[in-house]
Amino acid sequence: MSMMEKAVSAINEKVQGGFDGSVKFVIEGEGAILLDSQGARVSDDAAEVTLTADQDTFEAILDGDLDPTSAFMSGKLSVDGDMGQAMKLAGALS
Repeated sequence: MSMMEKAVSAINEKVQGGFDGSVKFVIEGEGAILLDSQGARVSDDAAEVTLTADQDTFEAILDGDLDPTSAFMSGKLSVDGDMGQAMKLAGALS
């Protein structure tokens, strides 16, 4: 199973039933994952907010070892778009 497939699976497990809004995760050097009301899937489609991080940061967030807000405040995670959607997602991933 590829890193992207594992990430999609982990996101779908954490955010069961989909997400009210749309978020794109860009994992540097790997690709993009879209999360919306249909769940997470590998996709580079447009979203309300785009979160960009390297693979290690993204994995730490999904594993619960790194809080998304802390990652943003420390510069490990960049946010482009609707900050409200990003905050809602942070709560869903916790």
